[in-house]
Amino acid sequence: MKPMGRRKFLELTAAGVAGAAGLPLLGGCRKSRPAETEAGRAEVAAAPPPAADVATPARETGYFVENFGIDEATLRRTIADGLSRGGDYAEVFLQHKTADSIVFEDGQVIDANVRVDLGAGVRVLQGDQTGYAFAEELTPEALRAAARTAAAIAAAGAGAGPERLERIAPEPRYPQEPLWLPVAPGDKLAMVDRVGRQVAAGDPAVIKASVRFRAEDDVVLIANSDGVLAEERRPMTYLYATCTAEKNGRRESNWFSRSRRRGPDFYTPELLDRIATEAVRRTLLLFDAVTPPPGEMPVVLAPATSGILLHEAMGHGFEADFNRKGISIFASRMGRPVAREFVTIVDSGLEQEDRGALAVDDEGTPGRRTVLVENGRLVSYLHDRISARHYGVEPTGNGRREDFRFPPLPRMRVTFMEAGPHDPAEVLASVSRGLYAVDFSNGEVTIGAGDYSFYVKTGYLIEDGKLTAPVKDVNLIGNGPDSLSKIEMVAGDRELDGGTWTCGKDGQSVPVGLGLPTVKVSAINVGGVRR
Repeated sequence: MKPMGRRKFLELTAAGVAGAAGLPLLGGCRKSRPAETEAGRAEVAAAPPPAADVATPARETGYFVENFGIDEATLRRTIADGLSRGGDYAEVFLQHKTADSIVFEDGQVIDANVRVDLGAGVRVLQGDQTGYAFAEELTPEALRAAARTAAAIAAAGAGAGPERLERIAPEPRYPQEPLWLPVAPGDKLAMVDRVGRQVAAGDPAVIKASVRFRAEDDVVLIANSDGVLAEERRPMTYLYATCTAEKNGRRESNWFSRSRRRGPDFYTPELLDRIATEAVRRTLLLFDAVTPPPGEMPVVLAPATSGILLHEAMGHGFEADFNRKGISIFASRMGRPVAREFVTIVDSGLEQEDRGALAVDDEGTPGRRTVLVENGRLVSYLHDRISARHYGVEPTGNGRREDFRFPPLPRMRVTFMEAGPHDPAEVLASVSRGLYAVDFSNGEVTIGAGDYSFYVKTGYLIEDGKLTAPVKDVNLIGNGPDSLSKIEMVAGDRELDGGTWTCGKDGQSVPVGLGLPTVKVSAINVGGVRR
């Protein structure tokens, strides 16, 4: 197959867009096939059969070979070019992603667009030296040029590429067929319009309704000098509703969102109703909210969404690059107790269709479940290939990148605390006066020390073991390792959150998941007003 250059790709994309009614949503870029005709069928029928003694080679399959002509031979030559200056390891990452977004505001759709990302990144490792280069087109020439650039950055002496690539097929954790490209633009518009109008009509006090929708069809391929070849689709969608209301000259805003590695069947009428009504409910709740007195007090973290505190205040400290460099406070605590014996913390790529799920990471390592804290003891970090080599362990499937323009880093996937031995009602009953935190925003964390500050967007006072008034203008200020050691109770109601969590690190953003059971922390400093 003749490789498809960037110009031809854009021409096909433009043709697909021009042929669609309504929004300019990409219709796909697969090579078109000529229409079958009677003459064509006759010509095929008249063609002589192949000679019996001539073996017909098996046709190579896969998204990138079929659509862009990037076959195994091209990948092996690219890897060999990457190792031509003495690298220990070379890796090729191909990506083709189509993402469409719709924004509803002030009673109408105000923005709708499509973004297409197409390109390749090549990474070469030589000892502690990393060379990285990328190309924004998928041709053999562009790939090999990027490989030679990366090789020059990590130069030493000549190395050899793999003789063959072994295609791996990890168990899928999300659908592996195109999900969003076949969906008509009008169907997406109708869904967003429905939620926006439902938020606007949710209460007479509502003065503004905003809805953001995004859907992605993403295909990636990873090939490396260890002989690994992995290719998969990674669907993604989210719908995020924001409500602003006004009463007696006072305004409040809140939101609710859901996200999944799924197609349009994810957005059932029940889910769309829930997104709209929950955004309104959480906003109106703030008009009755009080500000608790500042000071140190017990805090009960609600299931699911409050797992963001676990992710930010503790999870980043478990990423191996921070520990390898001695930045993380957990760098000297491997094998030591960091929490009570009923605390177990996990990071997993295996949570079916979760926003942070990964059947294979961006280095070609199959997804897996990694226990970080087991029965209160720190037992593992989150590793990519570089940190795993440093520590002499296997990669944990946490090598992640934003897109082909970036090299991978150790990143979280779906991070959660396992269920514990306590009953949720028992946890609440143990607190005479404290705070019940449901949802957070505007978190800040110092990775090295683990110091954090989170704004509680939705929460309640706990008085005599019961939830009473909703709260507002509350910050939780503490230290991740210290709060981990102060976990006194963990309930058996673990829940993964389904919101639109995106994690930033070193200028890269990736989708993540998180979760928590009901957890009691004996003391966190509560106070402050959101600025």
